[in-house]
Amino acid sequence: MEYIYMFLGCFIAAILLTPVVKKLAVNIGAVDKPNQRKVHQKIMPRLGGLAIYMAFLIGMLVSMPDSPYFWPILTGATIIIITGVLDDMYELSAKVKLLGQIAAASVVISGGVYVEFINLPWDGVLQLGLLGVPLTLLWIVGITNAINLIDGLDGLAAGVSSIVLATITAIAIIDGNMFIIALASMLLASTLGFLFYNFNPASIFMGDTGALFLGYMISVVSLLGFKSVTLFSLLIPIVILAVPISDTFFAIIRRLVHKQPLSAPDKSHMHHCFLRMGYSHKKSVLVIYGISAFFGLAAVVLTQSTLWGTVIITLVVLFAIELIAELVGLIHAEYRPVLNIIDRITGVRRTTP
Repeated sequence: MEYIYMFLGCFIAAILLTPVVKKLAVNIGAVDKPNQRKVHQKIMPRLGGLAIYMAFLIGMLVSMPDSPYFWPILTGATIIIITGVLDDMYELSAKVKLLGQIAAASVVISGGVYVEFINLPWDGVLQLGLLGVPLTLLWIVGITNAINLIDGLDGLAAGVSSIVLATITAIAIIDGNMFIIALASMLLASTLGFLFYNFNPASIFMGDTGALFLGYMISVVSLLGFKSVTLFSLLIPIVILAVPISDTFFAIIRRLVHKQPLSAPDKSHMHHCFLRMGYSHKKSVLVIYGISAFFGLAAVVLTQSTLWGTVIITLVVLFAIELIAELVGLIHAEYRPVLNIIDRITGVRRTTP
């Protein structure tokens, strides 16, 4: 019952704090101006992630869940929030933002949050030793930036993050992991409270403050929640985060194919592709919500499956990711090997997206 009260408290706090943060963003010039890469057509206040952080922080400090990771996680979160706020105000360079992410990740790693081993089939265990530290750093920075990359439409990053956090909370409840229940549920409540203002048509953006914070927190919570799962330890969080991870993965492939720098911005992310296919802003977001929920459900089933069940679910997830990539044109409009095979079998002739 305590966590239910804290959930409601964080939700209400986010609803009350977001309008205050909106006024602050306008006053300090933390606004997002339209350009050729962005979908919105008017100046919008960003910095909304500060309301998510403050609501979450209130819940955590009031409940004070017992864990040695409590203060390292909050310290890292504060570092990432400062990085995001400065970026929303002054548009920091990519290198400076990366340094902020590395600093935040280093704090939680030094606090004991890192991948020590990977469970393998048939009771095998792969001990990572010192290699676990750079792998954990790569995971935290990678997921942080993956969430940031999908923050392109009203409510998209907040909604997908909410689905991810709801999935993690459900699995934590099944496992009885009270600290993860506290972290994930309070962060979920804070994000949902903000989403009340951020869903289309949004009155405020979360900005890099929110995208970096949610990415950081989700990466850390997923590491803590699945350090001891059977089979492949990182498989479940990867499935849960399939939407942002696959979008980032295909963005890298796309830029390599077109011989562009990996940091080069474009308008070919998943949400851009749905818009290009004729979906409205709101429908594009809702479809991606549905895709994320599908992967979340697959992850929940995965936690209860046998070895062969895990293999089958993993193959289904990989097939779904590839099919989505081809249907929407995530790599290139002409890239469609699986669809071509399906077309030959069924005799259907498809138009490119």
